[in-house]
Amino acid sequence: MKIIIIILLSVVFNLNLFSQDQNISNEYVFDGEPFIAINPDNSQHLVVAWMGFQVFNYIVIKTTVSFDGGQTWSSTNNIPHTNPAYGSADPSIDFDDSGNVFLCYIDYNAAIDSGSVYIRKSTDGGLSYGDPVEVINAHSDPGKYPIDRPWITIDRSGSIYNGNIYVTTMNPNIFGYLPPPYYPYYIRSVDGGNSFEPWTYLDTPSWLAGDYIPQPMPTHTVTTNGAFHAAYPSWVFSQNIYPQYILASSSDGGNNFNYKTIADLSGNTAFSDSLAKKGYLLISDPTDPDHLVFLLLLNNYGDGDVFLTESYNSGDTWSDVTRINDDPVGNNKMQDLIWADFDDDGDLVVTWRDRRNSSDSTYTASSEIWGAFRHKDSVNFSQNFLISDVLVPYDTILASSGNDFMCVQLVDDTINAVWGDTRNGFLNIWYCKKDVNGITVSIKQISHEPIENVQMFPNPTTGIIEIKNTNDLQEFDIYVFDYKGQLVFKTKDQSVIDLGSLVSGTYYIKVEAPEKTMTGKIIKIK
Repeated sequence: MKIIIIILLSVVFNLNLFSQDQNISNEYVFDGEPFIAINPDNSQHLVVAWMGFQVFNYIVIKTTVSFDGGQTWSSTNNIPHTNPAYGSADPSIDFDDSGNVFLCYIDYNAAIDSGSVYIRKSTDGGLSYGDPVEVINAHSDPGKYPIDRPWITIDRSGSIYNGNIYVTTMNPNIFGYLPPPYYPYYIRSVDGGNSFEPWTYLDTPSWLAGDYIPQPMPTHTVTTNGAFHAAYPSWVFSQNIYPQYILASSSDGGNNFNYKTIADLSGNTAFSDSLAKKGYLLISDPTDPDHLVFLLLLNNYGDGDVFLTESYNSGDTWSDVTRINDDPVGNNKMQDLIWADFDDDGDLVVTWRDRRNSSDSTYTASSEIWGAFRHKDSVNFSQNFLISDVLVPYDTILASSGNDFMCVQLVDDTINAVWGDTRNGFLNIWYCKKDVNGITVSIKQISHEPIENVQMFPNPTTGIIEIKNTNDLQEFDIYVFDYKGQLVFKTKDQSVIDLGSLVSGTYYIKVEAPEKTMTGKIIKIK
């Protein structure tokens, strides 16, 4: 990101990049689905969590903290599993109004159909976390396994519901054999996360998610007057012959809900690409508790575009959808990976993954991270601007799960964005800070010891590969990991190995010796 974008609003703002993208994970196998949270009482205090690989320990949740606005970051903290056979996924973070950090995630094993959604609390700003508290487990709703893609939000409204912790989750077919119907779930804590009340379905008769959408993920927000709102998809013919998004709202801390339609797709075209990361998002305006914004992907112009609809009366009525990305309409270039945030003044930023500068028109195209900004006093968005600083070639790992979300926080007109990309050959987490008022601040690159690349050939391979750069090693171990970070092959002191028994796909090689560590990626073909 080395350009200056002119924002055309009712008032002209300069939009300056003030740092190159920073790699804040620097691992060599897999890092995905980052989430960033910023202390509402200290804009210099940032916490990032993501899914990352750890040797012999499956996928774990990793976190890092900055107390100086992103100039320096703490050592990576690996969150331990509750069971050695488990893997972790789907982190989200929020602060309470005392500066405590709450990390929400799942820890599970699909093979033994077990696991739970957990929350851990940090009282030292995210440097360390306490014991896990179970929110809901795989068998809480027998046969449904309601433990996928949890989100956490903490009420900081100052209302009588201040401090309530809300978690939503869903029961998609993550174990491969779950029958419909599929449900969004709602769970609440009223004691600061020490315990959670019994779960409930977020949907209800006449407002069911139904049988046809196997991932009815709820996305939720808490307004500044303490109202809770959650959006989830639905397709039940007796309710609406078209797919729709439903808004579940509570003005009494989640004790009772009323329901409305956010958007049905009767006048719009749903985006159906099987690879696109089609997340959607509901957020609320801190300056107006009645102002809700819902973002989604639609195919109204022949390719996936970012659209917004909003309500100024707590969801009673919604605007027509507005297209946010400003590349040529119908250019057959796909957008996905949506996220957005308001700052305390009511300014709005929307971010996404963009392929307008790629020569390809499919999901498997080079991509960048782009954004648009809307001032609180404007009805129009800025010209789109680059957030990432490199056009990243497509990598097959991006088609797999664990890459479904990016995240952005807007604080004091400063954009803090995190996402995963493969510019250096590995899926790493990248961070960028961008100011919307033209203020330039120097941000240092996070320091890490380099890891040497291992040389292998042939690559791609049908099985036999030779590993170079091992002649000077007296002893060494070779580890081969699949794209999920699971160990699939191990040997010792061999420069030629046979991967013929492995299925086709992307694998990561680690050569570990007392003197040095080397890593690399190899493609296995039939």
